[in-house]
Amino acid sequence: MKYYLIAGEASGDLHGSNLMKALKEVDEEADFHFLGGDLMSQAGGSLVKHYREMAFMGFIPVLLNLRTILSNMEICKQDIQTYQPDVVILIDYPGFNLKIAKYVKTALGIPVHYYISPKIWAWKQYRIKDFRRYVDKMYCILPFEKEFYRKLDYQVDYVGNPSVDSVAQYKTDHSVTREIFITEEKLSPEKPMVALLAGSRKQEIKDNLPAMLEVMDQFPDYQGVIAGAPGIEPSYYQVYIGARKIPIVFEKTYPLLEHSVAALVTSGTATLETALFFVPQVVCYYTPFGQITNFIFKHFFHIPFISLVNLIAGKEVVKELFGKRFSNEEIHRELNLILNNKAYKTHMLESYKEITRTLKEPGASLRTAQLIYKSLQS
Repeated sequence: MKYYLIAGEASGDLHGSNLMKALKEVDEEADFHFLGGDLMSQAGGSLVKHYREMAFMGFIPVLLNLRTILSNMEICKQDIQTYQPDVVILIDYPGFNLKIAKYVKTALGIPVHYYISPKIWAWKQYRIKDFRRYVDKMYCILPFEKEFYRKLDYQVDYVGNPSVDSVAQYKTDHSVTREIFITEEKLSPEKPMVALLAGSRKQEIKDNLPAMLEVMDQFPDYQGVIAGAPGIEPSYYQVYIGARKIPIVFEKTYPLLEHSVAALVTSGTATLETALFFVPQVVCYYTPFGQITNFIFKHFFHIPFISLVNLIAGKEVVKELFGKRFSNEEIHRELNLILNNKAYKTHMLESYKEITRTLKEPGASLRTAQLIYKSLQS
């Protein structure tokens, strides 16, 4: 069968590549066209557009790049029409993907499946109307999403979480010793590592990394190590590092987490991955106009937390420093607690165990591939 996948950012590229590999397991004749990245390209098929040309975040960047976005959308529509896939599989990225879903269903009549639900449980619940109209199958990766959609009278499948798959595969096939890691990356063998995960986009790095670095200046007995994001050049990080001797590691986030004693993490999938490695963390997410941000979050969002760790746990496991709570002083206080207060750290790690029990066993990609293939056959 022919599969058309659309992923608009780095995490979607990772999960899309794993789904493609799983589809090949269940369908020996699987053929792919896709919008994605390097990992999906390695899985095989034809790359139509790289996510680097698509990843615009926020009102102003979208407005400034509107012509590019509309051009990408038209290229995508034309390629789907020419390729005539058996199914179009959308991976998160709702602003772009829901418009494609509408076109595919109304103009082409091709089945539309969605892997990794957009976070409409946080806001924009009105998008459920688009799901009902244009999405035939939804595959969710967070356990609470199934009940959320049930209350909105929309049937979904919870398939497990692909981060569980990725971390489990790494631990089985690619785990390295601390000695090898610090030797390869030329790190200090004496100082324990604190992982700095400042986001995957330039704006996130600009907003969060400076505070992380300033806080690490106050912990001279530890070495902060930056997890470089895909597609971000080292020179961009150097602007904020300045004269500091802070190393950056690229494509080594999992080894970094495996051997770190703590982490400062910008909210997103990285918070869950950090928990799966049982690394105590502080969630740091800068937003302008902090007081207003907290007001909007409290009154207009439908969730009590911003991090996946706390959302899955249904309680506060890690501190979320965003809006008016984001400050060097707060970050320093929380990092000091997880480094030096054993009871505080132990409580967090015990809560991580509860989260891992809540998530399904590894196999999200394969379960999704099996459901897609079975649906197309019937």
